[in-house]
Order: sequence, then C-alpha cells, then structure tokens
Amino acid sequence: MTTPYIHQASIVALRNALSSIIVGQPRLLDRLIIGLLAGGHILVEGLPGLAKTTAVKALAGSLQAHFKRIQFTPDLMPGDLTGTDIYDPRSGAFHFVPGPLFNEIILADEINRAPAKVQSALLEAMQERQITVGGQTRALPQLFMVMATQNPIEQAGTYPLPEAQLDRFMLHVTLDYPSEEEEREILRRDRALHLMDSPSAAQPVLDVAAVLAARRELQHVHLSEPVEAYIVTLVRATRELGKWRADWAQAVEVGASPRASLALAHAGAAHAYLHGRDYVSPDDVREMAPDVLRHRLVLSLDARVRLLSRDAIVAGLLDAVPAP
Repeated sequence: MTTPYIHQASIVALRNALSSIIVGQPRLLDRLIIGLLAGGHILVEGLPGLAKTTAVKALAGSLQAHFKRIQFTPDLMPGDLTGTDIYDPRSGAFHFVPGPLFNEIILADEINRAPAKVQSALLEAMQERQITVGGQTRALPQLFMVMATQNPIEQAGTYPLPEAQLDRFMLHVTLDYPSEEEEREILRRDRALHLMDSPSAAQPVLDVAAVLAARRELQHVHLSEPVEAYIVTLVRATRELGKWRADWAQAVEVGASPRASLALAHAGAAHAYLHGRDYVSPDDVREMAPDVLRHRLVLSLDARVRLLSRDAIVAGLLDAVPAP
C-alpha cells in the first residue's frame, strides 16, 4: 500500500474484534465492515439463530455507537420509527419526541413484516438521511446505518419490500449454516461464557469519529478506468442479458440501475481498503458483485419456470463478462 491510511489498521482491528465474538459468519462480518466504511445499508437474509442480531449489536458496541433494535410487526406505525409531536398541557405547545431512527446503527428485525406506510418512513431515512415529521425535516446522525433482516421462511403475514426500497440497500447478504467445527466452537464459547462471573459486552475498539475519518480515506482508493469499465459492463449486462447469454434473453424483466454501479464501486473500494490495498482490483468487484446485484434483479416468469435464481444469473454473468 502506497497511501498512508492512518485508520486502516483500526478498521482491521475492528474486524478481528468481531471475529472474537461471532463464530462461523465471516462473510457477514466482512459485509458489515464494508457497509460501515462505504456508508451503505445492508439487508441480511438467513434462518433464525445465525447470529444476525448478535453481530450488529457487537458492531455497535465495538464502535461506542448509539444502537437501537426495532422489531417490525404488522401493527407498527411510522411514528414508532420516526418519533412524533407530543402535546404538553403545561406549556400548551407541541414538542418533538425522537423515535429510534435517531440513532447511529439501526437493526430492523424482520423488516418485511411491516406495512407500506412504515416502509415509506424508513425509505426517507435510508435515502435522504433525514426524517420529516409535522412538516419539519430533521437530519439523522452522520454515521447512520441500517441493517435489516428477513427470514427466508415463514412468509405468511409479510409484505414484500418494494423494489425502490430494495435498491436503497447497498448489499443483500445471504447466510448459511456454520460448518461442523464452527458449530462446536460456538458450543465451547457458550459454555465458557456461562462460567464467567460477569459476561462482558463487546469492548470499544474505535469510535465513530475514526470511522468517519476512515470513510474519508476510502475516497482515495484508486479506481482505474479498466476496472471502472468492468463495473459498468457488469451492471449493464443485467439489462442486456441476451447479449451475454442468449439462452437467458428473457430471464430478467428489470435489470440493475446506475445506483448498482455506484454501490459496486463503493463496495469494491471498501473491500480493497479492508484488505490493505489502495486500489480496486477486478477480484474486489467479483467478490462484491453477488451481494450488490442479487436484490436488484426482477426475474421474469420464464426464469421462475426454469428455476433460475438471481444468484445463478449473477454467477453466469461473472463467467461471461471478461475481467480486465
């Protein structure tokens, strides 16, 4: 690395600290750090019990960041997220009581269980980093990150997320079960935790100011013209699938927008920064492409009939589009 990234070692220390708490989900931990560095939101899909909540709580604790967990339910109201104006009979005036979104790290648990009005309130916060209540707009913290979870099973009583909201998530991460050895390590750590007199929470590794400084350093990660062209070609290939795979010409109804190109560039730069480099390589782009693209593709009936998944299409494009 030629550029002196002052905060890069602290970010690596944060990643290592999370590994000491969470076993068996290295991709999730990497993506949390990448989202944090790039200022993006993350949608995590996985079965219950895969440490989604534990991971984001550990991240917040390691940063000394203000954290709130919101359980999304069908009876949730927009004001339950944003806050509301409350009438004070003593003063005869209304005053604003902030909701849980006025924190730095938000866990939106089972996000697809809330109705459209709640999703629209969250959409403004995610995109504009602000909240409007009673005609007044209030800014959210500079470090504002939403990690949302959804369960791939138990879809009864859920509301599919609108495409516009899905597009606001930088990454869509899918989780699988840990390996046998990792699961045994989970058991060992759990027993050790219960033997402690006072189990400790995640210890602070760095503060919010250091993360914001690391974000500024991230702007200096070099993105060459060939890699830039590779990113744009990959994203455009989701809209021109037949050009790269004639047998999939009718598989995608709606491809990824230019926002996906931005997300892939930012995520690739964060991946390079996390691994100690000052330039984005084609491998960074290939590593991040599935998580950036999978939630931005709308599959056609033809794809569903042929049992073609989004992941299979992204993998096919990575094979078909030549890297520089």
